[in-house]
Amino acid sequence: MNPSTQENAAILFADISGSTALYEELGDELALQMVTRTLGILTQEMTKHHGTLVKTMGDEIMCTFPDAVTAFNAACEMQEAVEKQRPGGERPIHVRIGLHYGEVLLKNGDVHGDTVNIAAKVTAITRAQQIMTTHTVVKLLSDDLRKLTRPVMRTVFRGKTKAFDVFHVHWQRERLPDARSGSSEFRKPAESKQELILRYHDKVVMLNEQSQYAVLGRGENCDLIINDSVASRLHARIEYSFGKNMLADSSKNGTFVQFADGKVIRLRQQQITLHGAGFISLGQPFSKNPAHVIEFLLQ
Repeated sequence: MNPSTQENAAILFADISGSTALYEELGDELALQMVTRTLGILTQEMTKHHGTLVKTMGDEIMCTFPDAVTAFNAACEMQEAVEKQRPGGERPIHVRIGLHYGEVLLKNGDVHGDTVNIAAKVTAITRAQQIMTTHTVVKLLSDDLRKLTRPVMRTVFRGKTKAFDVFHVHWQRERLPDARSGSSEFRKPAESKQELILRYHDKVVMLNEQSQYAVLGRGENCDLIINDSVASRLHARIEYSFGKNMLADSSKNGTFVQFADGKVIRLRQQQITLHGAGFISLGQPFSKNPAHVIEFLLQ
């Protein structure tokens, strides 16, 4: 029996999104060809960055890297390579990637431990064409790479008592917006097909195809900083994806949404699609006339 060893490593999971639907739509043979080509692209980029393939699990690979920076760069290159090489031809194929860094146990060619479990759980909450990682990885990045990340939620994974800050990685580097905020008046750039405009006092944030995320809360890294004791540090996030604006609550006190027709929805670790116009209150119901209200408008 081979002895086990412990070391620090970055764990990366890369998963093909929607592969089940792919098999149902195209049939086993064609879908398998596309999945195989995609996994080949991911493995090739892993090798370029000195990664080690631990295992392939159907439509997913698990690999290790010697450090967080190498894993971070490999993840970005994986996404870019899949988008550029188009392994599905005219049929879009997207992957989602999650990574974490820490101590792992190496035994019999496999990797075990809490670091592996956290990386897997981060991947599980990641969507197609996204890369998600943890604060542990972000702290180990250079200043330039750290600028490509932003916190999107604080969550407690099942079986854990400690809350983790989860970060989104802007891997499409050439598409990064120069600024996320606009003037104090609502406006719609001519090039945008659709956008959600958020206004809190004199601060305006716009979400569209170029700027797809906004984090709301008390934290200094939030896009809209709400200085209210009932608001959590990373209270909620709004994500523009495939033409929809999803508001997801990750707070202790919940998020209240009032639509133009007067209907109020309370979110507690839930998400909802924003439409039309209305107001958002972090942690306090509208019946209490909250002083800190975010106005939203979809146009």
